[in-house]
Amino acid sequence: MIDSDLSSPQPGGVSTSAAGPAKSVSVPVAAFAVVPVVVVVTALAGLLTAFSWRYGFHRDELYFLVAGDHLAWGYVDQPPLTPIVARVATAVFGVTPAGLRVASTLACAVTVVVVALVARELGGRRRAQVIAAFCAATSGFVLAVGHMVSTSTFDLLAWVMIAWLALRLLRTGDGRLWVAMGAAVGLAVQNKYLVVALVVALLAAQLALGPRRVLRSRWLVAGVAVAAVVAGPNLWWQAAHGWPQLTVADGISTDDGLENRLLFIPMQIVYLSPLFVPIWIAGLVRLWRAPELRWARPMALAYPVLCALVLLAGGKSYYALPLLLVLTAAGCEPVARWMRDRRRVWTAVAAGAVTVVMSSLISLPVLPPNALSAVNAINKEQGEQVGWPELTSAVAAQWAAIPERERPRAVIFTANYGEASALVRYGSRYKLPMPYSGHMNYAAWGPPPDSADGPVLLVGGQGDQPSGQFFTGCRQVGRVDNGEGVDNEEQNAPIALCSGTAKPWSVLWPRLRHY
Repeated sequence: MIDSDLSSPQPGGVSTSAAGPAKSVSVPVAAFAVVPVVVVVTALAGLLTAFSWRYGFHRDELYFLVAGDHLAWGYVDQPPLTPIVARVATAVFGVTPAGLRVASTLACAVTVVVVALVARELGGRRRAQVIAAFCAATSGFVLAVGHMVSTSTFDLLAWVMIAWLALRLLRTGDGRLWVAMGAAVGLAVQNKYLVVALVVALLAAQLALGPRRVLRSRWLVAGVAVAAVVAGPNLWWQAAHGWPQLTVADGISTDDGLENRLLFIPMQIVYLSPLFVPIWIAGLVRLWRAPELRWARPMALAYPVLCALVLLAGGKSYYALPLLLVLTAAGCEPVARWMRDRRRVWTAVAAGAVTVVMSSLISLPVLPPNALSAVNAINKEQGEQVGWPELTSAVAAQWAAIPERERPRAVIFTANYGEASALVRYGSRYKLPMPYSGHMNYAAWGPPPDSADGPVLLVGGQGDQPSGQFFTGCRQVGRVDNGEGVDNEEQNAPIALCSGTAKPWSVLWPRLRHY
């Protein structure tokens, strides 16, 4: 059984007809392996749901919840899509880690389906599609972003969707797919600007290797227009506010660029799975050499082009992982042929079992919190889900020590958005006031009124700015202890009490803003 849009094959995968969108193809595709892929997706969703309640909110999740209460077309450090998803998910399923993470579980499930569709588009038959779904579902990175809500969760889905649409466009020559790609790119921009690197890599590879006919389609103009309309409100917001997200991106590159470059290849291998290396290498070679996939060669070139762009920018290694999943999907048909020997099936099953265990330990809250030290060295995001109620309790204890008559004029000021967001989420049980911070978009949600000229309770360090420049009479009164010995960013963070501010808040606020 093959697609109904198939007609006589043409070399290169697209028709040479000058009239209208080409619809002929180079290789027919197999029927989609619906039942086994659904089984894989169901098992994945069950696994993610079973662990969705453990540990607690991640610092970014807490931030998304607060941003969702301040809906806007943009924020200094992100577009609006993820905060909107967080608000909708918690409104429907409850303000709990499990309720919020329903959204990430669903996004992860769809991602796995699309990876299987990519394998199908590249000539993968039933077994290859199932192997592709399994590889995606057991990848450490996919499990990690499927466990908790992050911008990377929806970025991954958008990227593999765009890659699948691009491959389908190249195979069928149907220019109408540009419109769908434009919508996907526009939505991706509303989540994270990183998708621009994918678009550049794909276009560069297409120009270099062809077929270039698809780039001359009138539908490409329509696709660009759709992308501009969908992404427009956020781009307008960023332009109106001086493109603050570029400042944030520059800060990431400056602070972590060298480390990101040194670990670029090793961490990609770890995040995807070391046992998948032979599969994606086979996929890269197949895309480049297989005559029947000549039309798909640009995807093989797009991956190294993307890697070069990420390395040049000092970006994180996982930025290139979506295309690595595409290469993995391409390599699943050779693996399926290799597994025709029943003796090799058991080797593959054993490798799959090892992958499931390794990826789960790295990416999911499987271990007790006090055993996270080794995991944190590979995936520090695990530790960032521990200790936020304890931080709030420590701050509440010091707030209670402030004389009651002084509290109406007192302020809680935090060093970063994670601390502030935790106090917003858990502070009501201690009757804490709303916290303030100069970090990321919290700077736009401040400052405190100048009438708040009483004590200042400082939570965490103040970055590169010594507190004495801004606050007077400061003394340390406590430290944060998550109670599990987890060495995360907030463990042992100082809590200081200051008698007041050196100048009114309105004067200090521009200098307290930091990214």
